[in-house]
Formats: sequence, structure tokens, C-alpha cells
Amino acid sequence: MTTALPSQRTVLERFPTGPPRGSWPADEYAATQRAQGTDARIVMDVATDQFLVVTDTTAQ
Repeated sequence: MTTALPSQRTVLERFPTGPPRGSWPADEYAATQRAQGTDARIVMDVATDQFLVVTDTTAQ
């Protein structure tokens, strides 16, 4: 029987919502991280009204 360890998120960077028109800094940052080999994705933190660029980490 195999048991998966729970995953946790590591926040790489935070960006406010409502970037300047035509600018998507969270997307650009996440794309740069992916190009460097980090599995980065964007999630919305509704409580703080921010976009978070996160990567999954495995709990040890």
C-alpha cells in the first residue's frame, strides 16, 4: 500500500489585483519561474485580494 504525503504550497511572490491596464505581473513572474524549472502557478487569495504565485512542496 502506498501513501502519498500531503502537499503544501510555498508562496514565491504576491501581487495585488488590479495591475496596470495591459500588464499581468503575476502571469509574467510565473512564466519566468516555469522557464527556470520551477512548477509555478497562480492562485487567488480572496482574503487578501492578491494573486499568489505558488509551487507545491511535499511535507516531510
